[in-house]
Amino acid sequence: MIILGIDPGTATIGYGILKVYPQKKKSKAKLKMKCLAYGLIETTPENSFPNRLKKISRDYNGLINKHRPDLIAIESVFFFRNLKTFIPVSRATGVLILGAAKKNIPIIEFTPLQIKLRVAGYGRAEKEDLQKKVEEILNLEKIPKPDDIADALGVALCAAFSLVNNYNKTGKPHDDRRNGFFSSQCSGSKK
Repeated sequence: MIILGIDPGTATIGYGILKVYPQKKKSKAKLKMKCLAYGLIETTPENSFPNRLKKISRDYNGLINKHRPDLIAIESVFFFRNLKTFIPVSRATGVLILGAAKKNIPIIEFTPLQIKLRVAGYGRAEKEDLQKKVEEILNLEKIPKPDDIADALGVALCAAFSLVNNYNKTGKPHDDRRNGFFSSQCSGSKK
């Protein structure tokens, strides 16, 4: 399974792409995964906002076409300190969701708390702690910079751990994607 993790924004959108090799139900082996790629989709404020969204869409669709993800995981925007930031990021996130929907790729959203809990083991972990865990889990030479990239890889890891955790509980791959979009709890979710 290929998972595309996204840390949404308007000036920079971090992305991380993982190849996940699920283990059999009773396997004691750790989850096997490989980091295929990571980077940024960048726009500049000199361009009009519609043109920035168009660039985001074009670059994002290029990623999808190149890597053919089976699942896209996005960090959800669930709170904000600045309304001027919240609205544009929400619009950019809408472009990302629509891009996946047009290609019938399932989407899963996670809050920052869920990502930190699943990847770092503590929902209130500091950003640096999460980044160190991303580096460690993926066996990277160094923490990817800027932060948007490490955050996107954390989103992809959270999705991988969440799906595999469900697989190990049920013996079946996660299949709660009837309409192509679903939200998930990283840990302790009850159905």
